[in-house]
Amino acid sequence: MTTVSVQTPTRTETLTDEAIADLAVGAIGAEADLTPKPGLVDQRGPGAHTDMNLAMLHASAEALREAFTACARTARAAPIDVDLRARIGAIGRAGETAMLTATGGVNTHRGTLWALGLLCAGIAVNPRDPVAVAAQLAALPDRDLVATPSHGAAVGRRYGASGAKGEAQTGFPHVTRCALPVLRAARAAGADEQTARLEALLALMAALDDTCILHRGGAEGLYAVQSGARAVRAAGGIRTVQGRRHFTELDQLCRDHRLSPGGSADLLAASLLLDATRERTDTPCRI
Repeated sequence: MTTVSVQTPTRTETLTDEAIADLAVGAIGAEADLTPKPGLVDQRGPGAHTDMNLAMLHASAEALREAFTACARTARAAPIDVDLRARIGAIGRAGETAMLTATGGVNTHRGTLWALGLLCAGIAVNPRDPVAVAAQLAALPDRDLVATPSHGAAVGRRYGASGAKGEAQTGFPHVTRCALPVLRAARAAGADEQTARLEALLALMAALDDTCILHRGGAEGLYAVQSGARAVRAAGGIRTVQGRRHFTELDQLCRDHRLSPGGSADLLAASLLLDATRERTDTPCRI
């Protein structure tokens, strides 16, 4: 297990707790609205899902607002230790209950809540390097957590995938080294915002051992999705004729086999939150 030490962070009031939650909810909504997305709910329809739609995703995001605000408020006022980790965990479980109430029991954003809750806490503590704070929190034990069976845990045992927990504990490497650089490079190359975000999603799909895909399609399904995303990128992305052809094939593959890259969607939302944070803060940001 990799842990990240955080040197005495600079605390700042640049973003209020409510403003941080606004950015988090906005990032989830932006990920949901991004269209087209292979296998994911978007403005065209439910993708590989049978129990979700776009309105439900927006209702779910709004239901998490209070949890995100509480994560920021609680972290801002406390040292980074096991007590804070337990309090963040309790907030997360309350947020999950609110989400399930809003969706009629459908797990829309459990992984997103984990990632963005930690990052909201990190932004409140140190907007210059929120990822380091989130990683330190993720590495601490939650003394009040009662382990329950989950798809992610089962997939981790079977395939050795570290999942959302490992991603956070190692400092969100697929966000900082993959999605954010691709997002910003696409913008610099003249892509519109929706195209840049889709390129970032494809980069995540090409690289991430997505436990949502592993749960539905096993190693074969993951290989097929990763290969399809890599083919789009190798052809120059969705701005090229060949890239769009590969994208259409990937989109159909996900629909036909009900393969949903939910882990990649979670990390795209995390990327959009960090990107928005850098835009809103008045200090240089290491993200």
